[in-house]
Amino acid sequence: MSVMRQCEDLFANRLRTSFLNYLQPRWNLLPHACLLLLLALPAGASEEQALTPYWAEYKVSISVLGGRLTTELRATDEGYEANHVIKPTGLARMFKNGVISETSHFDATEKGIQASWYRSEDSLSKKKTRAEVTFDWPGNEISGTINDEEVQFLLEGLVHDRVAIQYQLMHDLLNGDPDERYILYDIDEFKTLVVSTIGEREVKTRAGTYNAVGIQHQAENSSRVTTLWCVPELGFTPAVIEQHRDGKLRLRATLRSYSPLTE
Repeated sequence: MSVMRQCEDLFANRLRTSFLNYLQPRWNLLPHACLLLLLALPAGASEEQALTPYWAEYKVSISVLGGRLTTELRATDEGYEANHVIKPTGLARMFKNGVISETSHFDATEKGIQASWYRSEDSLSKKKTRAEVTFDWPGNEISGTINDEEVQFLLEGLVHDRVAIQYQLMHDLLNGDPDERYILYDIDEFKTLVVSTIGEREVKTRAGTYNAVGIQHQAENSSRVTTLWCVPELGFTPAVIEQHRDGKLRLRATLRSYSPLTE
């Protein structure tokens, strides 16, 4: 081997040794650097997924009668406003005349979906009802009117009105799994809803064919079971809503149209 080659090899070995000696303590610092990098990530990286504002229309079947359900969720400066309206259609208008209109104002907080105001106007059911209440969370009370009569209820824990409960379930699906129990404010009484996930299946609707997650809830001591088939790609908006009583299908709402809202 030439003297030049020997010199080249000697220089290369010394250079390699010097580089490794330089690198070794820095490899020891790598776990700490990774930890610092994780801590430096922006807070938004771990933020909860938010509800998606949308408009949807459903075809409703109640026995041999039909109806139309529209649901709308809009973002506001204070959180969200949701409107649900159901009207009879076709021959059903000959037997039933009126409308069920419900509106809820709420916000997504660390505790969950918290309503601030709720209104229900039901001129379709046999028992006509008009209710408007305000949720006072700092004061732990619900107050307002039911059929022009002033009412006041004590708030104990997280309570949802009949509209906000759907968005609590959607919010929980977006960020994990629903709880096993929720408290529902149902106009003039409180109900404990027992909730379970019943698997996944394909649902076919006029709006499209989707893979959906089944969420079922039932009030304690009630024979009525409500099932929501929620679609992940639509922000867990229900594509099919079913109500069974004593094991028999009483109501089915199927998605006809869906549009995300951008403002």
